[in-house]
Amino acid sequence: MNVASLIEKALKNAVLSLYGTTPLPEAIQVQATRKEFEGDVTVVVFPLLRMSKKGPEQTGGELGEFLVKAVPQVASYHVIKGFLNLTMKPEFWRNTLQQMVITPHFGKKAPSGKTVMIEYSSPNTNKPLHLGHIRNNVLGWSVSRIMEANGHKVIKVNLVNDRGIHISKSMLAWQTWGKNETPESTGKKGDHLVGDYYVLFNEKYQQQIAELIGKNIPREQAEKEAPVILEAQDMLVKWEQGDPAIMDLWKKMNGWVYKGFDETYERLGVSFDKIYYESDTYLLGKQLVEKGLEEGVFYQKQDGSVWCDLAESGLDQKLLLRADGTSVYMTQDLGTAVSRFDESGFDTHVYVVGNEQNYHFQVLKVILKKLGYAWADHLIHLSYGMVELPEGKMKSREGTVVDADDLMDRMVETARQTSLESGKLEDMNPEEQARLYETLGMGALKYFILKVDPKRTMLFDPEESIDFNGNTGPFIQYTFARIQSILRKAEERGYKGQMHNCPMMEKELSLIKTMAAYPQIISEAGAVFSPAQIANYTYDLARGFNQYYHEVTVLHEENRDLRDQRLLLLQQVATVLESAMDLLGIVLPERM
Repeated sequence: MNVASLIEKALKNAVLSLYGTTPLPEAIQVQATRKEFEGDVTVVVFPLLRMSKKGPEQTGGELGEFLVKAVPQVASYHVIKGFLNLTMKPEFWRNTLQQMVITPHFGKKAPSGKTVMIEYSSPNTNKPLHLGHIRNNVLGWSVSRIMEANGHKVIKVNLVNDRGIHISKSMLAWQTWGKNETPESTGKKGDHLVGDYYVLFNEKYQQQIAELIGKNIPREQAEKEAPVILEAQDMLVKWEQGDPAIMDLWKKMNGWVYKGFDETYERLGVSFDKIYYESDTYLLGKQLVEKGLEEGVFYQKQDGSVWCDLAESGLDQKLLLRADGTSVYMTQDLGTAVSRFDESGFDTHVYVVGNEQNYHFQVLKVILKKLGYAWADHLIHLSYGMVELPEGKMKSREGTVVDADDLMDRMVETARQTSLESGKLEDMNPEEQARLYETLGMGALKYFILKVDPKRTMLFDPEESIDFNGNTGPFIQYTFARIQSILRKAEERGYKGQMHNCPMMEKELSLIKTMAAYPQIISEAGAVFSPAQIANYTYDLARGFNQYYHEVTVLHEENRDLRDQRLLLLQQVATVLESAMDLLGIVLPERM
């Protein structure tokens, strides 16, 4: 039994014995003691005053006296205003370590019976994945792993935006100026080749706008009447009409992009249980819109466009079908949501999408509820902040984005240079070194992104992310490798980690307490969909271990029982580090 459960159970008995009443579950509030105060676990006294009919300090004192006498594991107590801080005996933490060691998948929850669907990535097939997509993908993957650790069945899905005016732009540019270039003929990844034509389209578009403005045509009119944008719009209409030539071009160019995406996903270490395509789901969305129009949920303007009036929800009018009959993002998101619920009956659906789409998902839920889908309340938008670089923001259409592939290459090269400077890899062959550079580079990239609360806009600094001494992935990776080195040497000498009755240092007890909090950290991270809680917890554990290891000897400890006891502690620290970093999608190397 963990410390919180133990105290919660004892506290109920204490209230009943002292005050003659059984407290409601919400009145029992037990939490870890804040670092600046003495104690291991804190009871919030204020909710219990209604039962004690006494002041907070007197109530806390009475409860503390009772718990010290009634619970053998409690050593002492302190009352600070409305908080009762309890200190547990060293024997309790010794037993806690033993329990952690023998518990399979320590920290993970039993099956909850709930299904959670998580959508992430959601790329457009007109450009390669960039730094923003990296945050999206590693965040989506990590949240999926955290929800699995909380006992839920997780379905990881990707919605590929493979149709629309932006796709038509890259298609038109390749058709007009491409000279039949292919990934094979150019040696470029397919997603990069198509992205180049998206940028080219915008260049030509801006040129034509400038020419029209030079003829005294207002900018707003010029943007609508530039020949290339009219051609792209015409191509989109033909696509929705199923024009054979346009469909063939669309399939060919999307095929190039998908192959490129798959290579990037594999290197990032992310995958999906199912991939949805907007080209399929928008049709169901259009059917839903037509049904809503028949039922009076939506209305049609004179130009034929279909809208939803959201005024009663404090929102505006939302376009669902354009006058030419083509659909918008909202149309396909309606269709996608309904088809996913019909397929899986999810209990919760999490959309991992940037905060620029906050309004979109607010509207999506309202429209689905208007259409009669009560489960819309279970749609959650995990809104994350944008990623910026020291040199500024990125813009896809201007070709100023940082490609995911290029950034990953840069991270691995930075890891190589940093590792070579350390001079610790001389006993590794070139192949082992290359694998280590990849592990370190990707670990640095993922950790630096995931340690930041998802809601915050973040500044990504590649050099800072790979520092072996700060709150970084490589610091934790190095800590794990150091422990593994000690454990290998111990095994070579025939030493085994075992629990004995040797006294424990305060730093040893501190490590056990930190590890004992791991299940609660997983719960809290799952409740708010935040890998940052896992990341920063892992750093605290790694930092605590390094501080401890600087003060003790393990392999050269003359007291064999003490040596074996410390080895057992090291084994468990390594186990928790590996488990936690796995939730972030980060590999820990055995050697560095």
